Amino acid sequence: MIQNATRKDLARTLLKSAAATLGLLVCATVFIQTARADCGSYTSTGQKLMPALAQRPLLKPAAYRLAALAVAARDDDNDAAIVGMWKVQFVSEGTNGIPDGTMIDSAYAQWHSDGTEIMNSGRPPITSSFCLGVWKKTGESTYKLNHFALSWDPTGTVFVGPANIRENVTLNAQGNSFSGTFTIDQFDTNGNTLAHIVGKINAQRVTAD
Repeated sequence: MIQNATRKDLARTLLKSAAATLGLLVCATVFIQTARADCGSYTSTGQKLMPALAQRPLLKPAAYRLAALAVAARDDDNDAAIVGMWKVQFVSEGTNGIPDGTMIDSAYAQWHSDGTEIMNSGRPPITSSFCLGVWKKTGESTYKLNHFALSWDPTGTVFVGPANIRENVTLNAQGNSFSGTFTIDQFDTNGNTLAHIVGKINAQRVTAD
């Protein structure tokens, strides 16, 4: 059985220990807060700048807005409306030696969101029917395409030279067709022009349905 005096002494000892521990915690908290408040830098005149910790909430929204604007600008440049698969017809109009209305090519083309394009031409595969291009938006619903093919003779054994196809097209309001103009320049291996064809291009979107 602990006597009353002993109990009182024990209670005082426990109280002092608890008070000392609490005091240390309070001091540590004040020290940490003070240290955080003093993390700001100073100007050459000794004027204190805003603490780095306090600046963070202001910087994050600004950085977020800038990133959002960059994404929006990139999406606007690429304009996903033209992206997809198309059934394309090239019809001669105004070409010397070729009657207007002559079908030059009937092909399938894909315009990609990264600004590239691929076309499977209707000409014989042995003459090289696949060709590649790059495109960009030039205005509201308008686009330009710079496209190259490697042409071979009808036997597929003699390389004729590169062919350059350029298109300027406008997408309709529904986004399911486009039309415009094209030029095709066939070069030999030395860069001399062998043929120059101009005309109208029309395309219809191919969908999964």
